[in-house]
Amino acid sequence: MHKTATITWIVLLVLTLASALFSKLESKYIILVILILAALKFLGIAFQFMEMKKAHVFWKTLIIGFLALFVIILLIIVK
Repeated sequence: MHKTATITWIVLLVLTLASALFSKLESKYIILVILILAALKFLGIAFQFMEMKKAHVFWKTLIIGFLALFVIILLIIVK
């Protein structure tokens, strides 16, 4: 494994553990925190392992726009 892939994998593990720990808390904003952590994991996987970092700017914009729209829709549905 390349060094950046290993670092990304470790960060993904930490974010997953953080999501699991935060899910046990009771707070008004916990859904937002977990969604942000999930979005960071999505971006890490997309840009590192799916190699979106080498893709055309159109695809990068599309993937980030999709993520933003997805998170906004989920927040609207949950609230």
